Amino acid sequence: MYGLLNKALESLVRTKHGDAAWDNVCKLAKLHIGTFVSMEQYPDDLTYRLIQASSEVLSIPTADLLSALGQRWIEHTAREGYGELISMFGSTLQEFLENLDNMHARIGMNFPKLRPPSFVLVEQGPGLFDLEYHSEREGLAPMVVGQLKGLSKLYNQPITIEHTGTRAELGHDLFRLTLLDAPLE
Repeated sequence: MYGLLNKALESLVRTKHGDAAWDNVCKLAKLHIGTFVSMEQYPDDLTYRLIQASSEVLSIPTADLLSALGQRWIEHTAREGYGELISMFGSTLQEFLENLDNMHARIGMNFPKLRPPSFVLVEQGPGLFDLEYHSEREGLAPMVVGQLKGLSKLYNQPITIEHTGTRAELGHDLFRLTLLDAPLE
């Protein structure tokens, strides 16, 4: 995975729990890198070790940590200059979700080793959608929930999210999204 994700995790841990917590995470994960480079690729195993170590050090269930990381990922990437890219692919949350694969293809021009997930948005009725999440990486569905929550805030579009099907059952994760009318405060 690229350094952007590891930097977002580091930011989450340092901001919410302090430098000492991040130092403990690095020790537990056997991390010997001082600083992550956003556009450098790191082994997936390293990111998974950092996630597991963060969960243990912070005494937070992995799913909760991944959800928080997903939200931080949206905030972090928007601050790192990708906010304009996000808005290029949708002026509404629905439009953005419909264009996720196109955005990943565009990002792939700058990240040649990118192995992004794929998303399929299927409208089930007014304001009701199923979002398929296909990924070669296991265990990251809670991060998608967090990303959806972050996008909800970014687009000022309240939503409910229900994880209705798992990779083990369907070969991909499935989320039921309900877009609500009231704007976020």
